Amino acid sequence: MKRSKKYLEISSKYDKSKKYTKEEAIKLVKELASAKFDETVELSMNLNLDTKKSDQQLRGATVLPNGIGKNKTVLVLAKGEQAKAAKEAKADFVGDTDLIDKIEKENWFEFDTLIATPEMMPALGKIGRILGPKGLMPNPKTGTVTMDVKKAVEDVKKGRVEYRADSYGNVAVVIGKASFDASKLLGNLEAFVSLIVKTKPSVVKGKYIKSITISTTMGPGIKLDETEFAI
Repeated sequence: MKRSKKYLEISSKYDKSKKYTKEEAIKLVKELASAKFDETVELSMNLNLDTKKSDQQLRGATVLPNGIGKNKTVLVLAKGEQAKAAKEAKADFVGDTDLIDKIEKENWFEFDTLIATPEMMPALGKIGRILGPKGLMPNPKTGTVTMDVKKAVEDVKKGRVEYRADSYGNVAVVIGKASFDASKLLGNLEAFVSLIVKTKPSVVKGKYIKSITISTTMGPGIKLDETEFAI
């Protein structure tokens, strides 16, 4: 197969079989970002989990210390004081059943994150079949079903990311942009891996983190030495 000049140039800059230190990997992933746009940097982890078992499922949300370089559009479904608090926190859209109807009837999805108070969940349940496949259904585990909508909106705006282990034990999360300073990407990387280590299910035995890889939108995967982390 004939490879492009750009592909060959990128391939010559790193060793596909090598596991790099955190610092080396961050430096490489920035160097290999060659697109004309500011590429997203993603962290992928493969964990020793059997997610078919309820005590080995991993799901949650966290605010990365340096944000992710994206301004997320937030929709809040709430009434009364909570609706007022959402507006004060600068949520992009605030409403209740009117916006639920808009989603259902107009196929309206001009938002990245949906936050709701518990009282709105029964009404929201009727469009769960629409929100679920898009990953937009609010969930208490990710902090998107809450009575503190102000904090939830602020967290999303600061750079909160949601994560969930798939059936193969893979977890993927955005940790920033290629234009970020290396120190900021490293800080986000360390913060997320530390969280995953701390939330390791107690029933898991043996090696927990099988592999860690970082990559940009258009770049190759750079393998990290997982032994660098306290596991």
